[in-house]
Amino acid sequence: MNKLLGFIRLMRPANVVTAVADVLAGMAIAGYFFSTVSYLPVLLLCLSTIGLYSGGIILNDVFDAELDAKERPERPIPSGLIPKKAATIFGGVFFFIGIFAAGLYNPASQYLAVAIMVSCLIYDKFLKHSALFGPFNMGLCRGLNLLLGISIIPSAIQQWWFLALVPIVYIAAVTMVSRGEVHGGSKRTLYFAAFLYALVISCILFFALRQGSLPLTSVFVLGFGLMIFIPLLKAMKNPVGPNIGKAVKAGVIALILMNAAWASAFGMVNIAVFIVILLPISLMLGKAFAVT
Repeated sequence: MNKLLGFIRLMRPANVVTAVADVLAGMAIAGYFFSTVSYLPVLLLCLSTIGLYSGGIILNDVFDAELDAKERPERPIPSGLIPKKAATIFGGVFFFIGIFAAGLYNPASQYLAVAIMVSCLIYDKFLKHSALFGPFNMGLCRGLNLLLGISIIPSAIQQWWFLALVPIVYIAAVTMVSRGEVHGGSKRTLYFAAFLYALVISCILFFALRQGSLPLTSVFVLGFGLMIFIPLLKAMKNPVGPNIGKAVKAGVIALILMNAAWASAFGMVNIAVFIVILLPISLMLGKAFAVT
């Protein structure tokens, strides 16, 4: 049982739920739910993102095993609960599931799935500790994940590809904040992250206004803004590790509300509500398993 829980801890299940929210938001942006649809593609792409995100986060711990032995020895690999080789195979299986499930739907989705896997591996192995390229690379993974959802209608990728820039900016900001999670952070970094958060919110509201759905979308944006800014402001006042950790956890899980706002902005309030239902699930999992 302990080993099973160890493998689940490696997956960061609360985070996986946010990846599903990315894909659902992408589908709403593409306009997939405006008419009678088949739910098989929805299931395949959700399964794909679960595999890809899990694979990326598991191998993140594999590559970080030596550092975690010093900074976070309680984690499954450095504690000896899960052998490094077993964790590597576990992550590889999830990557295979992610690419295979996307390929069962269409080539465009599979190409994006491969791009996500490559981006994850580049971040995990090479760019994680780069102050400039690391946050951008992590954001790229999320941007591509949004496109994975949009690829449910392949032609929609050409129309909406640039929206991937928004989660790139947002996750880059969260990743920058996370640099101070262990030893404390810089107020300058936190203020810059707050600016990027505000920029992301402005982009969502702009598209909601453009699509004629500003009033309802503002409700989701308000929830999103409160969830990310309250812990960030506390971290600004006292940028110690625990406060920054809370800000990072909130930033990751708040992706669900950001994705609900995207769905609402594109007229899919029913999908937005469904995405919001994922929030308590992610929060409960976040209490049981580490998010960062």
